[in-house]
Amino acid sequence: MSRFPSGGPANPLLVESTLPYRLPDFAQIRPEHYLPAFAAACEDHLSRVAAIRDNPQPPTFLNTAEAMERAGTLLRQVSLIFYNMSASNATAEIQQIEQVVAPLLSQHEDAIWLDAQLYARFSALPLDGLDPEQQRLVTEYLADFRRRGATLDEPAKVRLRALNTDIAELSTRYSQDGLAALNEAAVLVDDVEELAGLTPSQISAARAAAESADHPEKYLLTLIQPSGQPVLESLHHRPLRQRVSEASVSRGLGTGTSTARLLAMLRAERAALLGYAHHAELATESQTAPSTSAIQELLARLTPAAVRNAQAESELLSQAAGHALQPWDWAYYSEKVRTSRFDVDLAALTPYFELNRVLEDGVFYAAAQLYGLSFIERTDLVGYHPGVRIWEVRNADGSGLGLFLGDYFTRDTKSGGAWMNPLVEQSGLLGHQSVVVNNLNIPAPADGEPALLSYDEVVTCFHEFGHALHGLFSQVHYPRFSGTEVPRDFVEYPSQVNEMWVLSPDILANYARHHETGEPIPAEWIERLLKAQSWGEGFRTTEYLGAALLDQAWHHLRAGEDPGDPEEFEAAALRAADVFLDLIPPRYRTGYFKHIFSDGYSAGYYSYIWSEVLDADTVQWFAENGGLSRENGDHFRRTLLATGNSIDPLQAFRNFRGRDAAIEPLLRRRGLTD
Repeated sequence: MSRFPSGGPANPLLVESTLPYRLPDFAQIRPEHYLPAFAAACEDHLSRVAAIRDNPQPPTFLNTAEAMERAGTLLRQVSLIFYNMSASNATAEIQQIEQVVAPLLSQHEDAIWLDAQLYARFSALPLDGLDPEQQRLVTEYLADFRRRGATLDEPAKVRLRALNTDIAELSTRYSQDGLAALNEAAVLVDDVEELAGLTPSQISAARAAAESADHPEKYLLTLIQPSGQPVLESLHHRPLRQRVSEASVSRGLGTGTSTARLLAMLRAERAALLGYAHHAELATESQTAPSTSAIQELLARLTPAAVRNAQAESELLSQAAGHALQPWDWAYYSEKVRTSRFDVDLAALTPYFELNRVLEDGVFYAAAQLYGLSFIERTDLVGYHPGVRIWEVRNADGSGLGLFLGDYFTRDTKSGGAWMNPLVEQSGLLGHQSVVVNNLNIPAPADGEPALLSYDEVVTCFHEFGHALHGLFSQVHYPRFSGTEVPRDFVEYPSQVNEMWVLSPDILANYARHHETGEPIPAEWIERLLKAQSWGEGFRTTEYLGAALLDQAWHHLRAGEDPGDPEEFEAAALRAADVFLDLIPPRYRTGYFKHIFSDGYSAGYYSYIWSEVLDADTVQWFAENGGLSRENGDHFRRTLLATGNSIDPLQAFRNFRGRDAAIEPLLRRRGLTD
């Protein structure tokens, strides 16, 4: 059924797709469709909202709250499609469109959330007689109106609109500059001998990347978003390790850091305008964490033991190196120590992790064992890029659940890192089922060669599929609560739980086979890997905490407070938090901290460790209840994954676990117990 507001030319973004599960018709969508679609969808949304606001009938749940859920359907459809594209295939044309769209959407949202008459109508809604999900919908809308400025006077609203527009433009600039900096930081190598230590597949991928970048006969080491780069674990050539390390941590100096400074200052001003002490307080109000002080207490509790462990590790690494350690030496000698102490060579595992087997015989197989799912690749359907694959997901009874898209290889137009996006969100109200995407940044293999994954990339595949399951399993009525539309400090929990199946014996035996011989990965290797899992935990926790505490520092600025030079501010913040170690840069530095300056995690990078409290306790529950079984999987699906944000997420956890989460499993996992 057409959703185009009133006539006009056909635009594939403005009509309901007739493809299975309403998969967007990517074969028909062109860049020139986006701006007209956004304009039409915004107009449609505003007209529907105006009809709700101006309705002469007394406000009821149906004519106000439920009507608002329906009103934004078209704009949400266009936005999900476009922002998936801007993250995964940001051509120059798409980036230009985003520069126009970001402030347009900010102004559009302000027109709704700052509407005092609309807020008054919601405030008058009676809660009596509503079911729990309906009551939650009304209370969440009211909280959003207040957080977004509906109760401000008109001069304050004028300033808020300007701030929101500036913040939207700067966030887009930060993201686009960061992608350019990531591509520019790739390290070009002339002599293949400098790549000693890399696997043949890694060298082939570097050769292919160089050819794609018009550097024939050379090798290009592309970077990923975090500070630490995977090749540093195995490159023997120390000067090249230094080049890679310094290229990584110097990204964004100047342009990125100056934009970050402006963003933090504008967010602080906006928070004060809305009545909050700082942006962190504003951001935390909608999370499961009860307060910013609770977040600070958790991070402070973990920091001393993590740093102590990291310093102990550095002493062992220095002994192994036989010289003063530098940041580019850490990962390399950490692998040496891991090998000597535990007889585990992570590079030797790679031939057993071929992408297709990891996906189909690992990730999908685990979902089949736990939840009874089956996956049918749909080569008849077209993705948004030639490298995208599409699977239909079915329940154990054969009923359709949704579509899963996989986009696994890196390219210059793709943001670094890994993530999940919904393209269609499940909703009982709208009759929609889920269509979700996983994006990774695995170096593409040379033609005819297999895509072999590192152990960390295997973990990432399982992690991101945990997000996908959260979206696919959603069984809510209102789209606002669908799938991963949960508090930011809860959203990482289901994905982190899904990592537990990477080394589960039944799952591992099914997917970890040598890509040439088909031989299973030696059992004794896995036993050693399990024993070695705590090795390096000091480094991992410290670099993570450095980033989380840096995020908090930037977003505890008060209105009018100028942080000064961003690099000096960063160093001072890390020193104040006792996580300033020359050998361990934070996982993300200010110049390339996309999570917090353009991806919606501002004042929220603590979410990973906060969610890990729930995750570690859940892993313990599975262990106590027999591990991999349909009964356990169905319980987790029914009580937690299916509920989205339709009930309080921590209540959903209690429904699953039978009690509140305990922190002790996390402390044991991270090696932070006394």
